Amino acid sequence: MTDETLRRADHLLSELIETIETARALPMSSSCVLPREHLLDLLDELREVMPPEMDEARTVIARRDRMLQEAYEKAAAIRANGVAEADTVLADAAHRAEQITTEADRTAAEQVRSGRDEHARLVASTTVHQAAASAAAALREDAERYQQQLAADAKQYEAKVCADADRYAHRARTEAERYATKLTTDAEDYAERTLDELSAVLNRAAQTAEQGRLALAQRRAGAFAAGDAGAGAAAPNPAAREGEQGDDRGSGDASPTAIPA
Repeated sequence: MTDETLRRADHLLSELIETIETARALPMSSSCVLPREHLLDLLDELREVMPPEMDEARTVIARRDRMLQEAYEKAAAIRANGVAEADTVLADAAHRAEQITTEADRTAAEQVRSGRDEHARLVASTTVHQAAASAAAALREDAERYQQQLAADAKQYEAKVCADADRYAHRARTEAERYATKLTTDAEDYAERTLDELSAVLNRAAQTAEQGRLALAQRRAGAFAAGDAGAGAAAPNPAAREGEQGDDRGSGDASPTAIPA
């Protein structure tokens, strides 16, 4: 709260206390008469100068929700990027394996053709054809092993990316929740201290008003006792005295409200 706000709140409390202290007491009762509209205006103004920390606490909670939502979205984006990258690696591996297989088939076909030519030249010899077939089989086996190795590496990389994304999301969510909890706790502590201070001020105001009311009642009781002791043979007319008191009270609020002390 700023100094001006504190001064305004203190002024409103002082005016409220003064209004209660100077209120008329009802005869034969512990209640007093207070102007309803004036007191309501004072209370409305006092509510307006209350500290803005209440709204700030709500802002902190909304900020915590936004931070959690951003953490969830970022984790989802990281996971999606990891899956997309793993899919790309798998696609590249499949394409490379297909190229190797095609190259092996082409090489094998060339060697087969070469062997056939050689076989045509050397009808009795089958060594070239057997060598070509063995080489083609070896190349095909090598291509299949390479494709399997690439697929295994791609799956392992995908699992690693997903695990890293999950760890990052958990860490970000934990950090955001811890920070939001700290902000909420600080805001609640500050609001509780402010409300405790305001409660203490209002309690002191009520005690002051009660003391003023008791003092006023004692003074009036003393004045009534002195009037009775000094009265002559002709006692004052109670109806006339009540009328005079009614005239005095008529100068106050046109529609007062009796509030129990």
